[in-house]
Amino acid sequence: MITDIEVNKPEPIAFDKKLKSFTHGTEVRPIIEALKKGESILIKDFYNDGLSLLEDLHKYLKLKLPNKSFQEQQKYRSEYYKLSNLVLLEIVDHKLCTKKSPSIGWLEKLYPENKHFLLTFPQIQGLNSAWQWYQNGISIPVLRNKIHPYYGTYFPTRFEHLVLFDNWLKHYKGLKKTAIEIGIGCGVLSFQMIQHNFQKVYATDINPNAIVGLIEFMGTTKLARKIELNLGHLFGKWEMQTELIVFNPPWLPETHNLSSIDDAIYYNKTLFPDFFAEAKKRLLPEGKLVLIFSNLAQITNVTPEHPIEKELAEGNRFQLERCFKKSVKAASSKTKRDQHWRSSEEVELWVLTNI
Repeated sequence: MITDIEVNKPEPIAFDKKLKSFTHGTEVRPIIEALKKGESILIKDFYNDGLSLLEDLHKYLKLKLPNKSFQEQQKYRSEYYKLSNLVLLEIVDHKLCTKKSPSIGWLEKLYPENKHFLLTFPQIQGLNSAWQWYQNGISIPVLRNKIHPYYGTYFPTRFEHLVLFDNWLKHYKGLKKTAIEIGIGCGVLSFQMIQHNFQKVYATDINPNAIVGLIEFMGTTKLARKIELNLGHLFGKWEMQTELIVFNPPWLPETHNLSSIDDAIYYNKTLFPDFFAEAKKRLLPEGKLVLIFSNLAQITNVTPEHPIEKELAEGNRFQLERCFKKSVKAASSKTKRDQHWRSSEEVELWVLTNI
């Protein structure tokens, strides 16, 4: 089944001998000017030279762009994304050509036939981090075993919402024959349901990497018999009615200046109306609809509108049984972003029932 699904991966760039190169000792300012003009730059000697150039790019942008408010940070990230992805690395026989480079297994796993190509430096950084997570695994407080997220798959880095869901599952008194999860990602919520004795979970994801990664991760274990996967939007091919529908959607509405790096955390105007309409058809009369959300959009002034509150006020499909909230821990002291709003952020677990 894995071979039937084509995963998302960085698009390989054909090697060009005419590329400008950057090495230790090259004057930085002309290189940044070249990047601003849209010219690509090849890191030639040491991997660390690329890290140094990206650090200089940050310094340059910090002088040019304010970076305090949530919206200013979005603009800063968008500009950095555009310029940094013009910095390139050469790959030959699934290895980086620069000296003292990390060894990244994804290069062979994702590009088995491609022996010589270029990727951008941020893409390589992403592949490198993803390989470490995939190889070493990630401990999640609510799960017994580590997860090993596949490249390009969402996985949680904060756990308050998972604790909320776990506490809710401990007190859940309904049937546990089936459940449907929308947007399974790396599988945490579905694994939680199986831990709490649900017999079968039917799950979807629009991201092929999530499906391929979970097929590989579950293999022929008990999990593979208890969780059925489908690559598709919202409910995909699952038409059956169920006693529980779980959805952890993106928490922010999309804006006009998005880059592809933010796709996983922004929702469009039709996502929630389409979801609620489809959920109504599939929820058994006594079933429960659980949505995990956050007040992030409201406290960062992205929008005053809350899509779940809007559905309850206008949809005439569901009623509120309970909403649980949990404060989010302060941002890591290691983060370089100003995240003062975290002190007032709350994750939310909404439990809805049929009207």
